Amino acid sequence: MDDEKLIIFGQNKIKGEISATGAKNAAFPVLAASLLTDQDCVIGNIPLIEDVFRLLEIFQGMGVEVSWIGQRKVKINAKRMNPSKINNETVSKFRGAVILLGVMLARFKKASLVQPGGCLIGPRPIDTHLSAFKELGVSVKKNNCKVNLSFNGQLKTNTVILNEFSVTTTSNIMLFASSLTKPILIKTADLDYPNQELIKVLNKMGAKVKVTGSHEIKVEGTTKLKGFKHDLIFDPIEAGTFIIMAAATKGDVLVKNVEYPFLSFVLKTLKDAGVPLEIKADKKGKTEVRVRPWKSLKIKKVQSLPYPGFPSDLLSAMGVLATQAEGQTLIHDPLYEGRLRYLEGLTKMGADVFFSDPHRAMINGPTRLYGEDMGSFDLRGGAALIIAGLIAKGRTSINNVYQIDRGYEKIEERLSKLGADIKRIKNGQ
Repeated sequence: MDDEKLIIFGQNKIKGEISATGAKNAAFPVLAASLLTDQDCVIGNIPLIEDVFRLLEIFQGMGVEVSWIGQRKVKINAKRMNPSKINNETVSKFRGAVILLGVMLARFKKASLVQPGGCLIGPRPIDTHLSAFKELGVSVKKNNCKVNLSFNGQLKTNTVILNEFSVTTTSNIMLFASSLTKPILIKTADLDYPNQELIKVLNKMGAKVKVTGSHEIKVEGTTKLKGFKHDLIFDPIEAGTFIIMAAATKGDVLVKNVEYPFLSFVLKTLKDAGVPLEIKADKKGKTEVRVRPWKSLKIKKVQSLPYPGFPSDLLSAMGVLATQAEGQTLIHDPLYEGRLRYLEGLTKMGADVFFSDPHRAMINGPTRLYGEDMGSFDLRGGAALIIAGLIAKGRTSINNVYQIDRGYEKIEERLSKLGADIKRIKNGQ
């Protein structure tokens, strides 16, 4: 939690096996879809992380029945859902709650939500969501930190063009459109794993959703959506973090439960840089990746791009790897102004970083990193600082561990099994 910190003594040999758990970013839209029906929905392979617990807490506050029927399996029944009882304090701290806008509009023709919070990676307004809803004919009114949406049943158009490749806006519009009787075409749609998972679930519920072209999704909704059973895929970002972590520490690590289709670009980038990777299917048909120590490493440029490009959520980890590479590496995130803030921490540890602008930085390497006292600004930046702590000489402490817990389950326990010297302590100890 936010009164805890991680203590890392770096330069230990990292070796062994580690497995990815359920996909965090896929859990949000799939859990949200369970609110579209009054029938039971069962979701398996749930990651046991803070963001999921907060979303389920919001559900329960609205009268939704949430029952854990296994260690990672939850049954949800939203028959008695009452949006007026939503806990705005929790919503204000949790950006993932924005996914509820499409659900509320679909079921109740209106939605009221305070500005959702979350990671501190620059201004992340929900304007793209609101613009897409307005385009379809939804009335949007802002009142201080609150947004009020209403829909009178009259569509202005059956084609909506998103202002950017937004994962959650694509999810929100699909959730809303799943209850409409007229087909909706979403252009500039994001097709990454959260939305591919949502498409599968909405089809199970009785809607007809399919990818119809390059970044286009067609949704044919129904007024009576059914319950569903669905197991989430494993988390590509968690697996990718572990793979890059192994590379940065020059470890010998087998990463299991790797969803290869969503990491193929990342794995190619690492191979091109000189990281030895062995990619193969395990006995159950799942992909596993063996990372071995590299002899030379050179990364010219890493730019985050919409799927199937390099995922923005793994750019922070790559920035740490770049500190160990030969020569200059350009790190570029076109979307988030604050994504590179963690690089300030790396500079404090000894990295040679030049900030071109809020979206781009040049990293010169290789450089030796030294342990420091740090704070984690955001989820992925926090994970990057853990990687930096593992390769640094001496002691690193990372505060605001809650940010990391939002997306990585028991991270210190899992890394300790690989030989990392990492532990969680209370602040003040």
